[in-house]
Amino acid sequence: MKNILSKSLIAVIIIVGGFAIFNFGFQYGYNQIPEAPSNLPPDADITILWDVWDKIETKYADSVDYQKMIYGAAKGLVASLGDPYSVFMEPEDSEIFKDDISGAFEGVGMEISIKDGQLTVVAPLEGTPAQKAGILSGDKIVKIEDTFTRDITLNKAVKMIRGEKGTKVKLTVYREEWEDTKDFEIIRGVIQIPSVKWEILENNTAKITIYQFSGNLSFEFTKIVDKIVNDDSIEKIILDLRNNPGGLLSEAQSIAGWFLEKGDIVTIESFGENKEQKEYLATGNELLKDYPLVVLINQGSASGAEILAAAIRENRDDVKLVGKKSFGKGSVQEPVSLRGGSLLKITVAHWLTPKENLIDKKGLEPDVEIDMTEEDYQEKRDPQLEEAIKILK
Repeated sequence: MKNILSKSLIAVIIIVGGFAIFNFGFQYGYNQIPEAPSNLPPDADITILWDVWDKIETKYADSVDYQKMIYGAAKGLVASLGDPYSVFMEPEDSEIFKDDISGAFEGVGMEISIKDGQLTVVAPLEGTPAQKAGILSGDKIVKIEDTFTRDITLNKAVKMIRGEKGTKVKLTVYREEWEDTKDFEIIRGVIQIPSVKWEILENNTAKITIYQFSGNLSFEFTKIVDKIVNDDSIEKIILDLRNNPGGLLSEAQSIAGWFLEKGDIVTIESFGENKEQKEYLATGNELLKDYPLVVLINQGSASGAEILAAAIRENRDDVKLVGKKSFGKGSVQEPVSLRGGSLLKITVAHWLTPKENLIDKKGLEPDVEIDMTEEDYQEKRDPQLEEAIKILK
């Protein structure tokens, strides 16, 4: 059961309409936690936990819920790591998480994360209520309904925003170019996100947009490749990874195989200092590796999208990244089922680019930086795409 979902790049950066269907980077494990910690350093006195427990039990004026105390202690241990992607989930939240990775979820359809202490939109997902309402990558969610989010956890934010289709949620949002916040009232819906689409642009160029690295992507992508290679008029490709929050590592690795030589490094999994790394290699048939190519990224490109973009750039000197700096989500989470139905999702590794550059918290700098303003979105202008077309000319 250890690799029940293979090695997924799914990120929480949580999809708000699902708990973690796009949680970039995890293995699924059902491991038993040891009865007691081992190898504690001399200055780590675990008895303080029992001292506090005893004082609460003997001195606290009101009745206590012992199970809540246990869950609270577990949450505190994980929170002390300072890692927004490592989290302890009570049984109720654990069930939501497991349901959502199975693909059934409702909500507003956007990825969120804690960035610089603030609840931040990674990306609104294609065709979802969040996108239709005008939410953009990089938006700061200041309030959910009447609750300020400065010190909120991802789990709590998700539980407040998600809900049944047809119901409403109010988000107070701040955007860098605004002088003040604005309220968005979003009607929740069933989240159904396409994986990929393509179109032929001017100047004999095919534009392929990957929205997520879902389980059916390889199948759909193969059909697109077949049409491209059998159309003699198509000479160049633009690969659009903007607002792509990630998905399955196996799918990102598969797509890389079309653009790279077999055996090229796609990504490296690093488990920490003095530990053996694991390399993931391109294994495809290289059918697109000789096409002139530009890759589009932005602040909503995360994890799997960052891995693919970096793999193409670092293995092919002819490829440029165009757009804005990517999100910077490059850690691997492993969910571990615990007693009583609770769950621990903990960071176990980090993704590195083929040249061993760290993605997490750094992101990818584009070769050509082009802004997309709010006016561009409203007027449906795309200066980033225009720059990619210009480069390919």
